[in-house]
Amino acid sequence: MSPEIVLITIFSYFIVLFGISYVVGHRADSQGFFVGNRKSPWYIVAIAMIGSMISGVTFISVPGMVAASGFSYLQMVLGFVVGQLLIAYVLVPLFYKMNVISIYEYLENRFGISSYLTGAWFFFISKMLGAAVRLFLVCVVLQLLVFGPMKLPFILNVLFTVGLVWLYTFRGSVKSLIWTDTLKTVCLIVSVVLCIYYIATDLQLDFGGLWQTIYESDMSRMFYFDDIDDKRYFFKQFLAGVFTMIATNGLDQDMMQRNLSCKNFKDSQKNMVASGIRNFL
Repeated sequence: MSPEIVLITIFSYFIVLFGISYVVGHRADSQGFFVGNRKSPWYIVAIAMIGSMISGVTFISVPGMVAASGFSYLQMVLGFVVGQLLIAYVLVPLFYKMNVISIYEYLENRFGISSYLTGAWFFFISKMLGAAVRLFLVCVVLQLLVFGPMKLPFILNVLFTVGLVWLYTFRGSVKSLIWTDTLKTVCLIVSVVLCIYYIATDLQLDFGGLWQTIYESDMSRMFYFDDIDDKRYFFKQFLAGVFTMIATNGLDQDMMQRNLSCKNFKDSQKNMVASGIRNFL
């Protein structure tokens, strides 16, 4: 694929993204900015959360993880499902009952202002570090596909990428974020399907042949119960998945803000349960 086609694809995607953001969020008030006026349909939130949980890091890291340790990662995914259910039936009703805009308001009400500030700062620092890693990864890929072949320096690549991100976030709100994340989800799913199709075509395999090849591969093993000292041991992975999901979704402002945008806690629970089923699939 030529650098020009990659750039056209990127600009087309961002034009659609900006259009959705403007139409949905340009009149958002403070309630619309933070919790989307609590009018977001739960099924749209469930779809949007796929895009918010998956990034380019997933596309690159998961195949490498499978190559290194097989499908043992799916043991953690089973833990994700349990974690989602705990969030849905323990944390979500609590947050809606307290009518909080930020989940760190709960820390303030329960433990005081110091806990509130500590939680907020940990969220800020973790998001900055995570965003830095994702930004670097995007820049590396763009350098490989676009800026490198065009003989352009890496610093220009970084300025270009940061500029697009700034334009996207300048007028953002949770209300618009949910719909733009829905677009991102659709693009990610289409990308996965196309990747599978082209890889199978390149390997000259139909669906049955592809399934048989995966089944016969040593990398397709999912469950590990034989060695408790192995880092892939089932209960290590499963419990790690449960607590990781609670920490990264239930106690994370970025993710829970989407759940808090649903009309009521029942709809938010539907979203979380649907997300758990999605993780399992």
